[in-house]
Formats: sequence, structure tokens, C-alpha cells
Amino acid sequence: MTPELQTVSQMTIVVGDFTVAADHPCLAGHFPGRPIVPGVMLLDEVLSRIRNHAATDGPILLDAVKFTAPVLPGQDVRVVLQLGSGGRVGFTCEVEGARVMAGTATFPVTA
Repeated sequence: MTPELQTVSQMTIVVGDFTVAADHPCLAGHFPGRPIVPGVMLLDEVLSRIRNHAATDGPILLDAVKFTAPVLPGQDVRVVLQLGSGGRVGFTCEVEGARVMAGTATFPVTA
């Protein structure tokens, strides 16, 4: 899916989707009999999108992250980024409209 961009009062909203296939190597052993997508996979997707849309290749500091529900293989995950000023980013991941992860991050802004 092509990311959807909106600008709302000094904040850019970026929306995009991804799915972790049932045969993805990250699922082996996580957890036997009831695989769930590791949180690091969700974070990797969020960080990749922040890098792409904020045009930064510097470090990104995760200020806060909270996982609220498991993501199962094959579920569509919607990533929403709120790119604010000063390198601040709010993010959420949702499955079927329910939040599964939320957090904030910052990255250095260069002139």
C-alpha cells in the first residue's frame, strides 16, 4: 500500500500497512504452538517508516513504547506516524482498528 499523507496543524500524518507472513523466519520458536509477531518486528517497521518519511539516517531515540495486544502471523498491521516539529514522532500500530502498540520517538533535526 502506498502511504497516505495528511498535514494537520504543523503535523504530518503517515499511514501504511504491512503483514508478517506465517512462514517468516522471525516466528520460529516465538512461540511454539501459538506464534506471535515479535515486538521488534513492529518496531523495525515503525523505525523504517520514520527514516523514510523524516528523511533521517541518524539515530532515533525511542522515548516510550507500550505493547497492548499480540499480533498474529498474517494479520494486517496499520502503522500511523504523527511527525511533529523538532524531530518528535508519535506512532501507533493497529490491527482491525484495535491498538496493539503505541509510543513516541525523537530524532536529531539538522538545518
